[in-house]
Amino acid sequence: MNLQHKVIFNVLAKDAENAKELTDVAGQRVLVGVMVKDFPTEEAAIQQVQSFQENGVLVSVGLGAADPAMWKKVANVSAVTKPDHINQIFPAAGYTLGRMEQLAEKPVVNAVIEPTGTVGKVYISTGPISSANREAVSCEMAANMLAEIGVHSVKFYPIEGEKRLDEVAAMAQAATKAGLKIFEPTGGITVENVHSIVKTCLDNGAETVIPHLYTSLIDKETGKTEVSKIQQLLVMQWD
Repeated sequence: MNLQHKVIFNVLAKDAENAKELTDVAGQRVLVGVMVKDFPTEEAAIQQVQSFQENGVLVSVGLGAADPAMWKKVANVSAVTKPDHINQIFPAAGYTLGRMEQLAEKPVVNAVIEPTGTVGKVYISTGPISSANREAVSCEMAANMLAEIGVHSVKFYPIEGEKRLDEVAAMAQAATKAGLKIFEPTGGITVENVHSIVKTCLDNGAETVIPHLYTSLIDKETGKTEVSKIQQLLVMQWD
């Protein structure tokens, strides 16, 4: 994926029609997520991704609430559909990147890192088995491990809106120092708080920020992500 913009929004869509509406308005400034957890089979998820792609939509294949049990499903769906962006647990990010490289594909692959509540310390044990081990490591160690295997991006989740901005800042600094240029804050992000969250990431060295805004953009009656809210995001500016 050619990241031509400093801030790209990762959002959901009810269906291919809604996804196309969002893309028509925002172009390459939106990634539309397909959460594999929402589908009973890999084949069903693949069909959804392909229906989006047929409409010119940039697709982000995701776990679904960072569910670690979905990691292999994400990798398998991605290998078939070759999306622009892939969300993955920390332990499986390198595996997923390797599969895509074998296909001569170069999507953005992130790795989920979890804040601990202590600035400068994070959890990288975000897998289905390792998540039982709540052992904190430094932000620097986490970032360096990703850099070693070539993973492009840190997905920092859950940040609970603006509650953990100091932790966001520390992780963004460490990622930047390790050469990771993309940072993806996720969890509790809304139109109202996204500006300060993205600014925190940029101020601490991130070159590209991909905030994930999901349910906060969805019309509860129609189930669609609202085009008007995407438009509000697009006019925001960061110096």
